[in-house]
Amino acid sequence: MKAIQAKPIQKAITVQVPGSKSYTHRLLIAAALSDGACRIRRPLRSEDTLLTLAALRQMGIDIQDQGDTILVQGGRGKLAACATPIDLGNSGTSMRLLSGLAILGQGDYLFTGSKRMQERPMQALLDSLNLLGIPARSQKNNGCPPIVITGTAPTGTKTRIDCGTSSQYLSALLLAAPCLPQGMVIEVTKGPVSKPYVDMTVDIMELFGIRFKRHGYTHFEVPGGQTYRAGDHAVEPDASQAGYFWAAAALTGSHIKVQGVTAGSRQGDVGLAQVFGQMGCRVENEADGIAVTGGPLKAIDVDMGNMPDMVPTLAVVAAFAQGTTIIRNVAHLRAKESDRLAAVSQELAKMGIQTSSGPDELRVTGGRPHGAEIDTYDDHRIAMCFAVAGLKAPGVVIKDEGCVKKSFPNYWEVFETLYV
Repeated sequence: MKAIQAKPIQKAITVQVPGSKSYTHRLLIAAALSDGACRIRRPLRSEDTLLTLAALRQMGIDIQDQGDTILVQGGRGKLAACATPIDLGNSGTSMRLLSGLAILGQGDYLFTGSKRMQERPMQALLDSLNLLGIPARSQKNNGCPPIVITGTAPTGTKTRIDCGTSSQYLSALLLAAPCLPQGMVIEVTKGPVSKPYVDMTVDIMELFGIRFKRHGYTHFEVPGGQTYRAGDHAVEPDASQAGYFWAAAALTGSHIKVQGVTAGSRQGDVGLAQVFGQMGCRVENEADGIAVTGGPLKAIDVDMGNMPDMVPTLAVVAAFAQGTTIIRNVAHLRAKESDRLAAVSQELAKMGIQTSSGPDELRVTGGRPHGAEIDTYDDHRIAMCFAVAGLKAPGVVIKDEGCVKKSFPNYWEVFETLYV
């Protein structure tokens, strides 16, 4: 357990966060499909990204992990057969992106994971692959992992995908499509939620020389027979992790800049700083980072569909604001590492804060939160955002604090640098 000290923090500080988890996953995959040696600099080395790395190795890709640099020898759009199950823990990104990639391989691939992973939905992607003539099924016939995907040439080129739960289904299809002989035409029938993550995927494809056509977020045409071009790429800092430190500024009145996370980033979570600006903070977009200075906080009504991972952080800040904050377009948070709407509500209730949730929204009525022992549900984002609450509310204790290794292994070290 980690006891958070509610004591003064520095009035002005610049912090550094690790590389983007989302970009690290995508760069590893694009490099694995490339036509030669790729160098990925400043990657995030966390439980989730290392699961993707290990799975790519199982699928025949030569990868040398040198810490600050990862060297990947691309397989020119081909993957080796894999006789053993690929265990992806509770990494939803790894599960969705890699299972879509398996169509480029040979024979059956069995993807499995943790108990929670085996409750997370995959049927939309399975259905989309089936439309292409790719055998893809849930082993327990419940739409969840373990799933079996057969690597084989598609019999069709057109498919549909429901992205009402996750945009990662679409990203999986997009990443694999250029390496197919005839490519793929994808129609999005619902959503997608988390649109910036689709933009991140196509950015990486363009970076590696892939051509495609798109009509917004609903129609994509990817020509086949293409090759990802090998290269040297750096991972930008993670905007999701920056959010915890902007939240710390919002609650304490301090001035905190996150180095290297800028307003020009494609990462949707960079928008959290502006949300805090709406709540009464001062936000400064500088060339080398975004700084937030806390002020009197007021409730807002906000759509968080494009940055769902930041909803728990916003909810914690809203607990200290005047009025009731309404957070909309968040139904898909129930299918994350935990049911994040339920988790946030239960833990804020322990702190004396009233919440309510509907089918697609969360309401948080601000007050005077008090300390509590916080259950984390093996969810890194619950641990990190409630730690921020402890800067203002004495007596917050984070249980199972090690779950932050999923995305931010040195979170507690960086967190400690906030103190005077």
